[in-house]
Amino acid sequence: MFESAEIGHQIDKASYKAAVPALRAALLEAQINLHDNTKIPVVVLVSGQDGAGKGETINVLYEWMDPRFLTTLAFSSPTDEESERPPMWRYWRSLPPKGRIGIFAGSWYSDPIRKRILDELSLKELDAQADQINRFEAMLVNEGALVLKFWFHLTKEGQVKRLKALEKDPRTAWRVTQWNWDRLKTYDKLQDVAGHLLRLTNTPWAPWMVVEGTDDRYRSLTVGQILLDALQKRLSNPVKQESLAAPMVRVNTDGRTVLSEMNLGLSLKDKAYEDELTHWQSQLSELLRDPRFKNRSLVCAFEGADAAGKGGAIRRIGNALDARQYQVIPVAAPTEEERAQPYLWRFWRHVPRHGRVAIFDRTWYGRVLVERVEGFCTEGDWMRAYTEINDFEHELAEFGVIVVKFWLQISQAEQLARFKAREQVAFKRFKITQEDWRNRDKWDAYQQAICDMVERTSTGHAPWTLVEANDKNYARVKILRTLCERVGAELAGKAPKGTQAHSQNGHSNSDHAKKGKSKD
Repeated sequence: MFESAEIGHQIDKASYKAAVPALRAALLEAQINLHDNTKIPVVVLVSGQDGAGKGETINVLYEWMDPRFLTTLAFSSPTDEESERPPMWRYWRSLPPKGRIGIFAGSWYSDPIRKRILDELSLKELDAQADQINRFEAMLVNEGALVLKFWFHLTKEGQVKRLKALEKDPRTAWRVTQWNWDRLKTYDKLQDVAGHLLRLTNTPWAPWMVVEGTDDRYRSLTVGQILLDALQKRLSNPVKQESLAAPMVRVNTDGRTVLSEMNLGLSLKDKAYEDELTHWQSQLSELLRDPRFKNRSLVCAFEGADAAGKGGAIRRIGNALDARQYQVIPVAAPTEEERAQPYLWRFWRHVPRHGRVAIFDRTWYGRVLVERVEGFCTEGDWMRAYTEINDFEHELAEFGVIVVKFWLQISQAEQLARFKAREQVAFKRFKITQEDWRNRDKWDAYQQAICDMVERTSTGHAPWTLVEANDKNYARVKILRTLCERVGAELAGKAPKGTQAHSQNGHSNSDHAKKGKSKD
């Protein structure tokens, strides 16, 4: 991929001076149009070899463009805070909002290249990471971002010459250290690894631009013109790019679903409930104080029908934990800040560090539930969200985050009874709104969306647990028991057994679970 960047490209001084004023004016116009009108985020990756002009090019862009709408993110070795979260966390947190340009000096490519050069990553593992990167960048583009990737190239002789020239000039000598000369020894391996990775990630939605870095004027004009052309093309067609999606087709020949097969009559007597609650809260507390949990973290995701008892279940978990150890994240309609980012951004920012617990009261599954049913996103958006959500949870699990997901299911009759009861209790009236009543009219559509969600996102590393929640006693104990079993198995090095969607009876409380009316 580097042949065209080894032919000695150069621009003479007069041509450069003649071209820059018009280019600067056009870049500024495009940048202001980007900010004021289209609200498109632009992600610019600046990568390449040492001495190839990465820093100089970023400085030129700041000189030519309005720095108020530019952000440069420099990434080197992860900080302590970053190293306690999945590798992509720091990049998600740094994504530019709509209307701004984010320049990444170092990116999600840096670590795979470094590890492969050091033989810490096999070729198969590198290919897997390339595939993951492709899906991540496709998600950014599908969310409306413009992704530009530059690789600045030098021949080995050109790199030696460049480093010597920088070292000789007192104004730039500080930029060349022994580390740079040591890195030169890995030139051939870098060429091999980078060429392989660039080839695998040179996609139609986020292609690589390889730029020869020998001549400063050529490099600056080339990058500036590529950026301008990309901005102008994107500004002329601001409509968000959509992935092609086959229509969602489901045929229930016998009318049975994972929800219809749940036994919502399961219940737990008060005395048994108190005993089981104490037992499982105590066990959960011990598990999260286990020394092995210091290098792990826990994400609890709660979804369910309105009035299904998510809040009460979350409080019972909180009662078992040190308040300094966990955070409850209530999820409502996105804020203006959140709407300016890809939809998963607001969840990535709350990924817990080692030894901590994050409890989400409603989650990233809103995209395939309420947004799907209410028409807040397109079919293409929620269809591709299944894969993007699975990728998100896979990244968490790969890093050691224990992901436990609950869907709390109640009957329509039980929901109606709880709605009416809430209207009669002063401190519960805030829980019931006109939106809750409207959602009941779409019960069947939501049930279909839930079944699709479970089918497409209940994975081996993040299975769904469907909770029979007509009886709050039974539901709360099942949730606590499931948490203890999952955390205990993970700490013991045992993988999840897969979806628990059909599980109805547990271990300790199975003798107490009987059919009966729920207790409110």
